[in-house]
Amino acid sequence: MYSTIELTKEGRLARLKLNRPTAMNAMDDVMMKELADAFEALKSDTEAQVLIIQGAGNVFSAGGDIKKMVDPDSPMDIGKIMVDVSRLAKGLYELPQISIAAIHGASAGLGLSMALGCDVILAEENSKLAMNFIGIGLVPDGAGHFFLKERIGVPRAKQLIWAGEVLTGQAAKEQGLVDQLVPDGTIGQSAEALAAKFLSAPIAAMLASKKILHEQKIGELENVLRMESEQQVAMRKTEDHMEGITAFVEKRKPVFQGK
Repeated sequence: MYSTIELTKEGRLARLKLNRPTAMNAMDDVMMKELADAFEALKSDTEAQVLIIQGAGNVFSAGGDIKKMVDPDSPMDIGKIMVDVSRLAKGLYELPQISIAAIHGASAGLGLSMALGCDVILAEENSKLAMNFIGIGLVPDGAGHFFLKERIGVPRAKQLIWAGEVLTGQAAKEQGLVDQLVPDGTIGQSAEALAAKFLSAPIAAMLASKKILHEQKIGELENVLRMESEQQVAMRKTEDHMEGITAFVEKRKPVFQGK
């Protein structure tokens, strides 16, 4: 059914795996659409109560596929892409399951936005987390602004977005971006153990609380997604963005001019 992700279900537990390991699970236009489709499908799933999201291979996700952004033979339509990115974020937030992000290796950019949208975030101690859109002259998308504000508040969200620094799992935990740290190499079994714990609890009541807390925020989320889409389209046209992605591909430090 999907070419870049795997969605499987075993009783009340669903598992979603980002499956572009040779590209560090970077999200191209196909994966963004497939993730949005998968979350929307799970929204109508009446059996699954817990969802584990993880990445195949050595990382969770490197974020948006920058190489695809500069591919002259297959240019990415940013307007169309932002529609699917918004669907992805809204679908994730409205899931009627407890969502667990299981981070190993790296989680950056849109990959981190998606992880932050989960109910519980597990990360290995030496994983690397980065809200690094600023490095290529873009703003966070995938509701990154909304999810960061919900977790750490507006002042700290701004500082983290502007800095774009890479955080270890430990540093991310100290900043409130991660809920539980696990030893390196144990993310899979740790996520499964947490899912089992939830499934042995009165989870119907837990999901009811999630619904109460989330539904009142839907309007705000939709507004953030609209603004992110507008600003991302505008930022894609800036000189700083072109310098940022060119420097990334050329593996050099960018020279920004505020244009």
